[in-house]
Amino acid sequence: MALSVGDKAPDFELTTLGANGPEVVKLSEEVGTTNLLLLFVPMAFTGVCTQEFCSVTSELAEYEGLNAKVLGISGDNPFAQKAWADKEGISLTLLSDYEHTAAKAYDVAYDSFLPAKNLHMGGVPKRSAFIVAKDGTIAYAESSDNPGELPNFEAIKAKLAELG
Repeated sequence: MALSVGDKAPDFELTTLGANGPEVVKLSEEVGTTNLLLLFVPMAFTGVCTQEFCSVTSELAEYEGLNAKVLGISGDNPFAQKAWADKEGISLTLLSDYEHTAAKAYDVAYDSFLPAKNLHMGGVPKRSAFIVAKDGTIAYAESSDNPGELPNFEAIKAKLAELG
């Protein structure tokens, strides 16, 4: 069942690679002080995902000015995510959903994703964006079956401005 505006955001515990090694980020511990922009992407080192996260990285100050913290989520392991971030200059927090639990909880997991001939990957997240308001509810929800279609960042910024 797809998540909608007003639903309670499903909690998750995902891994990121911090300065001191792997760290766990729990959504419920992030909620409350700022709005959260969750950006799900299919996988690291791919063209559109790199374009999206590089663009968002260049606008992080704008998101912070809108009282939002941006979390990027993919099914890649945290070491691959770190290599990708280092190579491309991505500085938003990347969370590894290696077991695809968050993608399933947010109902954005592909049953079967075929990024290349003979490369079937189930559970990979669809390109999606969710704003989790300070109260822990979903204030914005967007998901696309087309992995080449970017979220509507103007609508996202407008919603963040409205939330304050």
